[in-house]
Amino acid sequence: MFSGLRNHPFAVKAVFESSIVLTFAVAKEKLLQLIPACLELDTFDNKYGFIAVAMVQTKKLRPEGFPGFMGNNFFLIGYRVFVRYTDNAGKNLRGLYILKSETNKKKMEILGNIFTHYNYTTTDITQVESGRIRIFESAKSKFKVSVNVGDGDVILPATSPFADWKQARRFAGPLPFTFQFNTQTKEVLIIEGVRQNWTPKPLKVIDCSFSFFDSLNIESPVLANAFIINNVPYYWKKGKREVWKQ
Repeated sequence: MFSGLRNHPFAVKAVFESSIVLTFAVAKEKLLQLIPACLELDTFDNKYGFIAVAMVQTKKLRPEGFPGFMGNNFFLIGYRVFVRYTDNAGKNLRGLYILKSETNKKKMEILGNIFTHYNYTTTDITQVESGRIRIFESAKSKFKVSVNVGDGDVILPATSPFADWKQARRFAGPLPFTFQFNTQTKEVLIIEGVRQNWTPKPLKVIDCSFSFFDSLNIESPVLANAFIINNVPYYWKKGKREVWKQ
């Protein structure tokens, strides 16, 4: 019964007060070991796969039907691989596969791990803002990110495999779907996200480091793009399950 609860048994609403997503390019061969057989890597130029690191300040997070004042505010960090899945109806769905999720509050870890497979842990998250500069840091999780959120023209990172922001925009999370796979039952869990007023703005990254990449044995992931959005209503539909047809 408990495992069934983890399959997104109800829809959830929230507002993304701020969402900063950094996407890293990795040689596709290095990512294949991280995803289940039912998924395919979503690649660029048949050479690169991608991992997104999302840092999201949510507010009024709550089950659908609950009033906003009953919602909770959490800071969330997610590590996701860009993937594709062909469902039993033959539709090619583009989305993300979850590697790890972190939050700044124990309540979110507990509830998140009861109702999802997002693998939440609680960590310390320090945020410092000075003018246009925002710094996010965690001593426990050993990451640090410094970005400039000011307006103006932003050039692509020097390490990016993309030729321009139009190409880069295709790999800006989150994507419409998130997937999980149960190796025992061979079931794929599909969670669809619905968003409003989604206009990501290119973001300048001053510096960033994530120790989580070391735990994946991924050497030298390169920053491909970074985007920010603010004050976006977001809605996750109830999870849908289907048996993978090999």
